[in-house]
Amino acid sequence: MLGFYENFPVNVHMVMQLTTSISAKKLQQAIVQTLHKLNGENLSLNAVAKTSISECTVIFEFGIAEGKTFNYLDREETQKVLEKIGEAPMKVMDLFSAVRYYKWMEGRSKPLKFDYYMIRLTFNANLVNVYVFHERGPRHISPEEIVNFLVARVNTLFQRKVLNPA
Repeated sequence: MLGFYENFPVNVHMVMQLTTSISAKKLQQAIVQTLHKLNGENLSLNAVAKTSISECTVIFEFGIAEGKTFNYLDREETQKVLEKIGEAPMKVMDLFSAVRYYKWMEGRSKPLKFDYYMIRLTFNANLVNVYVFHERGPRHISPEEIVNFLVARVNTLFQRKVLNPA
């Protein structure tokens, strides 16, 4: 089933509740478009998280669940998901994120250990529940920081904030 990961962990590292002022369909489309746009984008780690690591860049790789696997949100997969949401919004949207870190050292970019997150979004009326599981990695970006970053990015697609902490 597209959007649902059968093995999502029961015990998570963070739970956050958000309120929304738009329909689940519009919100889910905005989330998927945001994740697709973020895939492969080179960002300063300081733009995403409070960190003491200087001259570090971060690259996100997001995927959406389908049964027991996650599919990378490339152009084709993004289109498939947007069409599915267009037919009927999802009740649950499970996501995977590999967060790649690179530090500039000795004139070149050196990879650091990556973080791996699973994120579950559940949609109920004007509420979105967010569950974050940190699978492994150094946690240069905390679960709360990754959610706040994604919320801010989704909100940039609209004239006013559509996602707010409950």
